[in-house]
Amino acid sequence: MSDLAWLSRSALLVGNEGIKLLQQKHVLVIGLGGVGSFAAEFICRSGVGEMTIVDGDVVDPSNRNRQLPALATNHGVSKAEIMKERLLAINPELKLHVVEDFLTPERCREILTAKFDYVMDCIDSITPKVTLLSTALQFNLPIVSSMGAGGKMDPTKIRTTYLPDTYQCVFAQYVRKRLKKLGNASTIKAVFSIEEIMKDSLIMTDGSNFKRSAYGTVSYLPAAFGGVCASVVIRDLLGYKVDIEKRPERINKKAIAKAQQKGEKKS
Repeated sequence: MSDLAWLSRSALLVGNEGIKLLQQKHVLVIGLGGVGSFAAEFICRSGVGEMTIVDGDVVDPSNRNRQLPALATNHGVSKAEIMKERLLAINPELKLHVVEDFLTPERCREILTAKFDYVMDCIDSITPKVTLLSTALQFNLPIVSSMGAGGKMDPTKIRTTYLPDTYQCVFAQYVRKRLKKLGNASTIKAVFSIEEIMKDSLIMTDGSNFKRSAYGTVSYLPAAFGGVCASVVIRDLLGYKVDIEKRPERINKKAIAKAQQKGEKKS
């Protein structure tokens, strides 16, 4: 019998039945950067019984301001291997699968042939992100996807909605555009921020790992995104309500002006 004493505080919230349910679930986390590393740990600490983590990258000095695996002592070490050791130290009974690969279309399809109860997309590059989302939709898997956490500082502005209803997020706009031909893209839950992006924090990169540019980041914001993503997964698996942000209705200023002109003429 598993020792579940370490989950006693969680059981006070979700009950012993909730803990047992989570132990039966398999969650896939792809991308172990600033968002995904924290999200993966939160999923592990919730008591989910089986996880698959995917990342082909290694720790870079620039990761240390925001990524859980990144330390001054492990530059060049696989993020997936570091997270493997950490997650198993949290829960030695976790059934953990580790994939140290970047996401090609072929590898993505191979990974998603396994049975998952939820897919957590924490990729911060457009092309592999779209590859994952489109493939996961083909497999009819529940998905939560993190949008852009760069160039923003206020965690209270983070929201959850369905992908087509995201707004005030350039990254989400690119993803929507690439997936707009897929009718079931509206089933993707997206975590995004309504905070206006700090455009002057943008830098151009060398184009490696499908990234031509990047925005500045602050330590806590990606972690907050990861927390919201993990909360969506756990609440959905347990059947708890997830509040969905409503996209503001667009104000057609020209139509309003014309209506006002007509009203003035009638009077």
